[in-house]
Amino acid sequence: MTDFDDEKPDGPLTPEQEAQARLLTPAQLQRIDECLLSHVSQQFRKVAYVIGQTMKEINGEFPGIPDVFYGLRIKHLAESGAIEAAGNLGRMRFREIRLPVPK
Repeated sequence: MTDFDDEKPDGPLTPEQEAQARLLTPAQLQRIDECLLSHVSQQFRKVAYVIGQTMKEINGEFPGIPDVFYGLRIKHLAESGAIEAAGNLGRMRFREIRLPVPK
C-alpha cells in the first residue's frame, strides 16, 4: 500500500526547505524562472512535466530545493502574467501552463 494521495494538495515547504529557498539570490531565482519558461510552449503542458524537465536540466545547481518550490515559482510566473495557467493551482499534477497567446 502506498501513501500517495491524489486528493491531497501539494504540501507546503518544510521549515528546512523554506530556509534553503530564502538563501537563493535574485540571480538564482531568475535562473530558475528562465529555465522553467524554457520548457513552456504555446500549447498547454502539465506543470509536473515542466518542473521535472527544469529540475533535470539544473540538477546540482540548487541542492535541497524541492519540486514544491518550483511549483511556487510557476504560481509566481502565472500571477505575473508571464504564463497562463489552467486547472488546480494547488496541485501540480492537475494543472497546465502555457505561454500567453497573443491577442
